[in-house]
Amino acid sequence: MTKEEAAKRDLKGSIPYALGVLISCLVAFYIRTIPKAQVFVAENFVKLSENDPWYHLRNVEAMLHNFPHMLWFDAYTNYPRGTTQVFAPLFDMSLGIILWILGRGNPSEKLIYTVSAYYPAFIASLVVIATYFVTKWIFDDRRVGLLAAVLIALAPGQILSRSIIGFNDHHIAEVLFSTMTAAFLVMAVKVAREHPITFSNLKEKPIETIKPALPYFILTGISMGAYTLTWKGALFFSLIIGLYITIQHVVDHMHGRTTDYLAVGGMIIFAVTLMMVLMVPEIGGTKSMHEKGLLAGILAFPLLTLLSTEMQKRKLNKKIYPLSILAGVAAVILTSKAFAPSVYTMLIGVFGFFKRTGGALTIGEAAPLDLFDGSFYYYFAAMGFVSILALAILIYEAAKKKNTQEKTLLIVWTFMVLWAMLQQNRFSYYYAVNAAILSAYLGIKFLDLAGWKDLRLSNLMATEKVKQKSAGKTKETTTHKLKPIHIISLVIVIVVLVLPNYSLATQQAQYAGGPGNQWLEALNWMRINTPDPGLDFNELYEAPASGEIYSYPDTAYGVMSWWDYGHWIEVIGRRIPNANPFQQGIGGRTNSIEEENRPGASTFFTASSEEEATAVLEAIHPDENKMGARYIVSDVEMATGKFYAMASWTLDTNNYYTAVQTDQGVMNVPYERYYNSMEAKLHIFDGNGLKHYRMVHESPGITSSQSQEIGYKNVYNVLLGGKIKEDNTGYVKIFEYVEGAKITGTAPAGENVTISTTISTSQGRSFTYSQTTTSNGTYSFTVPYSTEGPISGQTQFDVAPTQPYQISYGNVVKEVKVTENDVLQGNTLSIEV
Repeated sequence: MTKEEAAKRDLKGSIPYALGVLISCLVAFYIRTIPKAQVFVAENFVKLSENDPWYHLRNVEAMLHNFPHMLWFDAYTNYPRGTTQVFAPLFDMSLGIILWILGRGNPSEKLIYTVSAYYPAFIASLVVIATYFVTKWIFDDRRVGLLAAVLIALAPGQILSRSIIGFNDHHIAEVLFSTMTAAFLVMAVKVAREHPITFSNLKEKPIETIKPALPYFILTGISMGAYTLTWKGALFFSLIIGLYITIQHVVDHMHGRTTDYLAVGGMIIFAVTLMMVLMVPEIGGTKSMHEKGLLAGILAFPLLTLLSTEMQKRKLNKKIYPLSILAGVAAVILTSKAFAPSVYTMLIGVFGFFKRTGGALTIGEAAPLDLFDGSFYYYFAAMGFVSILALAILIYEAAKKKNTQEKTLLIVWTFMVLWAMLQQNRFSYYYAVNAAILSAYLGIKFLDLAGWKDLRLSNLMATEKVKQKSAGKTKETTTHKLKPIHIISLVIVIVVLVLPNYSLATQQAQYAGGPGNQWLEALNWMRINTPDPGLDFNELYEAPASGEIYSYPDTAYGVMSWWDYGHWIEVIGRRIPNANPFQQGIGGRTNSIEEENRPGASTFFTASSEEEATAVLEAIHPDENKMGARYIVSDVEMATGKFYAMASWTLDTNNYYTAVQTDQGVMNVPYERYYNSMEAKLHIFDGNGLKHYRMVHESPGITSSQSQEIGYKNVYNVLLGGKIKEDNTGYVKIFEYVEGAKITGTAPAGENVTISTTISTSQGRSFTYSQTTTSNGTYSFTVPYSTEGPISGQTQFDVAPTQPYQISYGNVVKEVKVTENDVLQGNTLSIEV
């Protein structure tokens, strides 16, 4: 057969696989767009998922308003400090450029929202292609590649949820670029094996020696560079590549092979990545760490090869080589501990690269993966368990010296991702690719054992002897027909691997997530009815000098809420949150209860009194004459399930809950310390009795079956003798900090004096606001509500008293009207006898 005939045959044979991969891409895209009706909720509004996608939208919109410049410092979050760009830039830059091109330099809001929503699903379809090639190249088998493509297209779990329509986040791009990096590295080492690279050959024929493998090493570096510019923690994959090159050095040395190609290839890969890193101003605050790590690899790889070469020349015992590497690593660690503590901390930190402690463990995605609570199956279906078996088989083959460099890479890559996933469950979206590759490998291996390797697609239905003429000779070959064992084995693979993926994926793809209607209603109200903070939302802010904080206009203010909601407050509400999902502004403690309880969201909401909470707001702002926040936003989740997370960030969770015997057994329920917290005062008790905090808006509530609010109120009434109404109130409540009007008067000493009024909320609900004090001849109250309505330029509240305040003692009842200016300026009103 001529080369031309072989090429035509190979092309013809590729068509079914190309169609299979294309269909897999389309299926992956379709599954991820199932809940599109939940995303496109209005003509010019898209409800993105979760938290970070909203900040990516923020970056993209800022870039398009200032094209091609990125938002490297954002004053519109983490009040009163602002923040440098937390995300690596490539994901938002690429999306911004695409939108700029599609919109011909002026994309509409609708186009921005639409493309942003579909972008992660589009990238997920590209992951299918990358998975096909890396699998095909590792195993030299298109069948394994195609099955891996099918499995990753249908994969459930976090790789699905993080690429579903509306989840416009960089995570799926991480998967794409890391998989591409592995794919090109596989081809690089394969070509280097077929066209050996040695330093002696490079001296004599540099171009001819490096030419075959060079494009693949460069493409590996470009892919790893793109990965690095997509995620600030991308040193993780640099670590994987570095570890693989080190292990491959050992394997090759033990087999007496040259390691020159590893030194040359490793230096090229890391150098290309380093050049890409140097091209950007910042990578989420980790640029210097990437520079040091990549430079370390560039220096280390030739040293590993030099050590191997010298030991081979001296014919030293091969076992000395890995021991020398371990000794060298230990020496570097000990030396850095003595002379460079910062380097030592970085090196030791590698072993717990993704480990979290304290309050950070309450971040859902940062919690370790529990292999025995059902999560493993939920994330990977059966292919999770099948992949572990396949990994064991690969390791066995490696021990039997049947492995290749590319299979060693797969083993190292898989182990590192497993290690990361066991520290933080979020990395299960990485392992989905490994699980698909390994499961496909074992699936095709099983089919081959059933006889599929003897079948050809063109001759499945008959057994016959065929005479073929080649080079003047006639040769008889036998084709094999399809047998029941073939059908049975194929059905088993489909039932075990494909169908569970499809079933779980289609179930999980029914919901897109994102802020509920109550949050959308509340934040839209805030955007319209609270004073403008005086900053242009689309401005490119100038970062303050080192050691200084951003200089805000006097009209600026913060909005205090739990960190989960910071991006929503910024992007939807167009107001400046104190805390955000970058875990900025949370406050609390980090390592020990002995630490100072830093001011922030956790310390504010767990404060045991109004005075303590106000002191937190005062401490947040460096100017002692300014408050850290003007508005406080609470929701039912903060008042119930999320309260424990708030307390966890302070490292002080004692006595908020107590165990009680119920009909359902022993249960932990909120107790006195919880009900004294600022969060309970605001949300459970509507801010009743507070002097400086008033409710200004209440969103619609939810049904009793969906909320724990009634249960918390019932516990308060039963255990602590309360008499509050057991009902569901607004899901989201917005409060405002005000100076409060001071009301003074005289009353007989010893009299209990009460001030009260009925408050009507925006949901038609009413409650009584009241305070009581004992007169010593005079009395004084500070009240936050205006009885006369809002004024222009200030909060246009729709929660307000329905009547003047009533002051009562004995048989005396007096009415007091309070204006908004009285409340905002802290005016004193004297009540005449």
